[in-house]
Amino acid sequence: MKIDSVELTNIAIRQSQYPTDHLKEFLLVGRSNVGKSSFINTLIGRKNYARTSSKPGKTQTLNFYQVNKKFYLVDVPGYGYSKMSKESDKKIGLMIEEYLKNRPELAHVFLLIDYRHKPTEDDLLMYDFLKYYNIDITIVATKYDKVGASLRVKQDKLIKETLKLDKDFIKFSATTKKGKEEIYKIIEES
Repeated sequence: MKIDSVELTNIAIRQSQYPTDHLKEFLLVGRSNVGKSSFINTLIGRKNYARTSSKPGKTQTLNFYQVNKKFYLVDVPGYGYSKMSKESDKKIGLMIEEYLKNRPELAHVFLLIDYRHKPTEDDLLMYDFLKYYNIDITIVATKYDKVGASLRVKQDKLIKETLKLDKDFIKFSATTKKGKEEIYKIIEES
């Protein structure tokens, strides 16, 4: 896939602010600091288009990135950031749920987890939540390059067992671009 254009077209907190052009949408979810911004930047081939932050919990809106005028990458606030108030957490949960329930344009969800660690309780809850809505989900394990080759078999097993996966997941690195073509293939086939 060749990326010719990218534009952050909509920043939404409610349904009335979503795009109205009926292009396919690909939702990106994951805990705070899992690397969603780096994931977006790698996919679109831009260095700092989606802002990365050293402070987790920065994204508080649904951000719609229109790619090639053909589809959207939809970035939602990360979950599991301990310094976020319960009320903020609840608002974000409701915002994501409203999107999931009311968005026929949603073609696929990429659930990003950190390859270096066992999936968290929040990751499990999000995975079960998405499965409840019967949405096509791909697990993407970010920061793959940060785990040594000798530990990868163990990490693969840990992730598959924790999430009870019956299929493989995508190993992704923003540094080496590993997994990028697999993501493109899913987008093209959805």
